[in-house]
Amino acid sequence: MSRTKSNKSKSLQQQAVTPLIGALLRLPHEVVVVRMLATINTNGFDITHTELAVFLYPGPEGRRPIDLARQCDMTRQAMNYVLAGLENRGYILRQDGPSATARVVYMTDKGWALIAQIRKCVVEIEKEWAAHLGEQRFMALRETLHDLSLWLGKLN
Repeated sequence: MSRTKSNKSKSLQQQAVTPLIGALLRLPHEVVVVRMLATINTNGFDITHTELAVFLYPGPEGRRPIDLARQCDMTRQAMNYVLAGLENRGYILRQDGPSATARVVYMTDKGWALIAQIRKCVVEIEKEWAAHLGEQRFMALRETLHDLSLWLGKLN
């Protein structure tokens, strides 16, 4: 292999390991999820990683199982299995919705307590990140992500 081709190959390899925006968004999210799970399980809630996804913003309150399945990127059947486990452990209730074919998920007091614990954990993470980045940079990051989420149609 010629030296020029070897240098080109090495340059492409270096570019490939530079994190792009997807990774830069995913890596902090992974840290947040691990912290949330550790916090809620330490505080007496028995929630798995898959189940936690149901409670992430905007949460399950008043939503149909099919919408939660889409949010969690799983089939309707898989979501109904997850929801049955959460219902059996007292986090949610599934009730008839506005039409005979629609079911709607509602949170119990235990579910709301879980949400409160999740939010408390994330507020603590935000404080830590603001201390690390500085308040101004952290708020700029938060506002930028909020604006992007609005633009993408993920927030109202």
